[in-house]
Amino acid sequence: MRKLLLGILVTALFAAMFSLPSRAQFRTEAFSQNYQNPGDTIQVDTTDRLFSFAEYFGGVRHKRDARIGVLFAGSMIFPGGQQMYNRQYWKLPVIYGGIGAGLGLGFYYKSQYNKSVAAYDAAYALDPETTVTIDSRLKTISTLSFVGAGLVYWGMLMDGTINYKKGDPTQHPGRATIYSLLLPGLGQIYNQEYWKIPIYWGGLAACYNYYRLNRTNYERYRWIYNAATDEDTVYDGPISAEAALYYRNIFRRYRDWSTVAMIIVYLLNVIDADVFSYMMDFQVTDDLALKVEPSFTLPQNQYAFQPASVGLGLKLKF
Repeated sequence: MRKLLLGILVTALFAAMFSLPSRAQFRTEAFSQNYQNPGDTIQVDTTDRLFSFAEYFGGVRHKRDARIGVLFAGSMIFPGGQQMYNRQYWKLPVIYGGIGAGLGLGFYYKSQYNKSVAAYDAAYALDPETTVTIDSRLKTISTLSFVGAGLVYWGMLMDGTINYKKGDPTQHPGRATIYSLLLPGLGQIYNQEYWKIPIYWGGLAACYNYYRLNRTNYERYRWIYNAATDEDTVYDGPISAEAALYYRNIFRRYRDWSTVAMIIVYLLNVIDADVFSYMMDFQVTDDLALKVEPSFTLPQNQYAFQPASVGLGLKLKF
């Protein structure tokens, strides 16, 4: 489960990096933007402008405007930047207090749990019938503390995105993209495409179900294979070591494919929210017309020994 969550987190980070520009893929202005500063004589690659520390810290200090993607990525490294940009300074103690308390308690109880395990191992080595036990509650408290810190961190990013230029009625593609990064389907809600939510949530649920099923079978056959090949134990199960090895590899491959499928569905959810948020500005009317008119085409080169061509031209207006 930890590997799955880590993979999803890494995927979210990469998706956030690629979503930083929030460019209008379907607008002509996107191909004529100038990223040069006035007076610059050296051509600068546009990829250098995907994230700018100057833009992030300038926005946090209210010296300049900052894009929502830059603030989001910067707050992932420097928590609280979005709240400072939104002038909601009172939230900073809540954020740092919540994250700090969660991490502090998590590490403390984790160390206490490790001491409990070490005490049990030492007592068991002296007396296999020892009454010393491992306090599993410490591990549970440690896990819940880390989860709490993660939820505060997640809530900080969500809060900063919601309150970015709050009250602006225009459709913001960057907001839809980050919504779907933080919570699949939320970008579709922002785009008012509610019918897509069951598709993505159903896809994620199906992928996770297959992942859990394949992981369970993988662990089962791995245990059987290890028991069958352990020279210190006697194994008399109905499944041979060769069969266990075969099925172990099969279910491990299926488990990995389920993980890849889950990541693909998650990325499609993000891409869908970004693209269709841009397309919300399209002006689509019922004025569809087909016009047929004569066409007269001159040669491309005035010195070409080709006559002018005459024909019919079709123009589609929508």
